[in-house]
Amino acid sequence: MIYLDNAATTRPNEEAVAYAEQFLRESYFNPSALYGGGFAVHSELEKARAELLSRIGGGERELVFTSCGTEADGQAIFSCARRGNAVTTAGEHAAVYESFRELKNRGVEPRFAPLNRDGSVNTEKLLELVDGQTSLVSVMHVNNETGAVNDIDKIAEEVKKRTPSAIFHSDGVQAFGKIPYCLSENIDLYSVSAHKIGGIKGTGALIKKKQLALRPLVFGGGQERGLRSGTENVFGIVAFARAAAAWGDAAALLPHIRRLNSVFRENLSGVEILSPENGSPYILTLSAAGTRGEVLQRMLWERGIVVGTGSACSSKSRHSRVLAACGYPERMLDGVLRVSFSPDNTEEEARIGAEAITETVKEFRGKV
Repeated sequence: MIYLDNAATTRPNEEAVAYAEQFLRESYFNPSALYGGGFAVHSELEKARAELLSRIGGGERELVFTSCGTEADGQAIFSCARRGNAVTTAGEHAAVYESFRELKNRGVEPRFAPLNRDGSVNTEKLLELVDGQTSLVSVMHVNNETGAVNDIDKIAEEVKKRTPSAIFHSDGVQAFGKIPYCLSENIDLYSVSAHKIGGIKGTGALIKKKQLALRPLVFGGGQERGLRSGTENVFGIVAFARAAAAWGDAAALLPHIRRLNSVFRENLSGVEILSPENGSPYILTLSAAGTRGEVLQRMLWERGIVVGTGSACSSKSRHSRVLAACGYPERMLDGVLRVSFSPDNTEEEARIGAEAITETVKEFRGKV
């Protein structure tokens, strides 16, 4: 099997899982317990917290462990968008997009900025939506469907010039560990997820400025400094930190990932590539107009090639909301496939995967 759906989830890092297993079998103590075993487990949680913060230029910041990137996004949005209006983009992951739609029911006006053709936000239009009543702006770092990279530092700086009191959040799930980046002064909140970089599903985190007050979504025993109650997922948290370390340096990985992306592009034919060349090389979205992406996906599965058809969180929708917002016609939206890489992929896998897509598209078109 050649696995090329890493934007949906990555294969868990074996060493990280093996290390974390001791917290299921031996050091299974509750980290809030006051005896020695509890203190030891709590210490491991703090080491993991420090490790993850160090990978994005923690500085004067805190990291709140959550169950996933979706929860991290939700906590950021519902903590900070509590008055006036909140601004985001039409290209956000469903975790942000649907949370913004919910804001209307809570008395906050949601505003959605349009996209450019490549899936990046139209910055000029977004800034036009920001005014003195804007409480929150949320712009994803890397678009999970096209790979377009938003210059969140520049956008956040312009937002703060217009409305200094506005909080700026970014969904960094597809960027963390993949795009060389350190948090800038104007980024108040940043969401990350473990299973996109070799960690375990069920673990995420929200990175925040220390002085920024948040409200919990989950109430109870006051874990995570009162911001996320519930006994911590020690196994997932420790595996997250170990996986991040094993994943490696984002800048060092880029040449290999760029080569995979390039080899894939070189061996494709009969399709249109929708991802920008200057986007994240981890994501390559294409369209075989006149076909059906879900049918191509199943045909490729039978060949031993695993690809996506867009965001896994939106798989129940016929067409991608994000790509529709980019302006692509229905004929192209029908035939969308998303290929996404990890450091474990090889150039040979990229070549075989691209050739398989080319052959599968020809086979589909020959049958209809």
